[in-house]
Amino acid sequence: MDIQNNGYMSIARLTDQYLGKSQRVPVRETKEGLTFQDVLQQKVQPDACRLKFSKHAMGRLADRNIELNDNQLERLASGTRKAEQKGIRDSLVIVDSLAFIVNVPNQTVVTAMDSTQTDENIFTNINGAVIM
Repeated sequence: MDIQNNGYMSIARLTDQYLGKSQRVPVRETKEGLTFQDVLQQKVQPDACRLKFSKHAMGRLADRNIELNDNQLERLASGTRKAEQKGIRDSLVIVDSLAFIVNVPNQTVVTAMDSTQTDENIFTNINGAVIM
């Protein structure tokens, strides 16, 4: 309902125009269940970039002043792929003097540490290890 006739639209009309009547295109998926965005990201990003770091792992990297170079990231991703090929779900991946716990199905680094910071060199809740 337009109350004003001064060329301005009412709040109700603006709300309908911008919020109420938006026509969204349904998201279509491939046979594998991937959306267009998923496929595009796979093509654009190299394998090393598909590895995600959890919030906890990012905090550990920052707290422990651990910086990974591109070579180390690629080796970490390669170790994760090898663990996946062997059917490992939660893996310890060692790259140089750095240790990472990786949830392989989710391609997510759960935590990270330097070898000097492991108390007794005991790792729990893993079912495999890859040394790169």
